[in-house]
Amino acid sequence: MTTLKKGDKAPSFTGTDQDGNTHSLTDYSEKKLVVFFYPKANTPGCTVEACDLRDNFDRYKANNYALLGVSADNAKSQSNFKNKFDLPFPLLADETKEILKAFGVWGPKKFMGREYDGIHRTTFIINEHGIIEDVILDVKTKNHTAQILK
Repeated sequence: MTTLKKGDKAPSFTGTDQDGNTHSLTDYSEKKLVVFFYPKANTPGCTVEACDLRDNFDRYKANNYALLGVSADNAKSQSNFKNKFDLPFPLLADETKEILKAFGVWGPKKFMGREYDGIHRTTFIINEHGIIEDVILDVKTKNHTAQILK
């Protein structure tokens, strides 16, 4: 789905998190940034993925990484998800799908023979200069940290 690849400049973005705080790519120029896109807050796969990232959050901090989760859920859903699972990173509520489309993760999907538009679970690792260092298309929700911090 995504056409972005390793070595590309990350799309400039600005989004609002679960608490109404604004986040932009430029806010993270001092760190490596993991932007993980997930289909829906509080669903089984998304919960497993977010909790794996949460459980390894100290490893990310020790390696100068920041994490941002992004889905099309509204701020209230993102807030409930963050609070329910004690997630230590912001979750952007991209209801307009502007960020999802900029990263190329919104588009046609198939499930049980039905086609619909949705979010393709994808993770981007962006360096301090705004360059994409890796794109993870085949996200292993239970072991996502191992894919990121390899």
